[in-house]
Amino acid sequence: MLYPWHLYLMAALYIVAGTMHFVRPNIYLRIMPRYLPAHRALVFWSGVAEIALGVGLCFPQTKNWAVWGIILMLFLFLSVHFYMLKGKKESAGVPRPLLLARIPLQFGLMYWAHAYLAL
Repeated sequence: MLYPWHLYLMAALYIVAGTMHFVRPNIYLRIMPRYLPAHRALVFWSGVAEIALGVGLCFPQTKNWAVWGIILMLFLFLSVHFYMLKGKKESAGVPRPLLLARIPLQFGLMYWAHAYLAL
């Protein structure tokens, strides 16, 4: 089944984002909330998850599972976004307005993913 181009765009975004966990892991390690254990493992497995979910979007047999996985993943990643609002050190140098904008963006990404359940 051929899906609309924007579903493949979403898939590519998650594959690239997941790949970046391996190319530049220190970026992700810097923003990990202190209360979470095993930062390296979490960065590794979240990268694997993003890549797997991005690939999963491309196939009819796995698309809906991937959509729900992306929604869950984005919901879980909200904890990182809120943690980064805590203070200067936690923000990793990202300007506060950008950090605030990322929260509604997460919900927008969830909505975007959810729209593909009907296909």
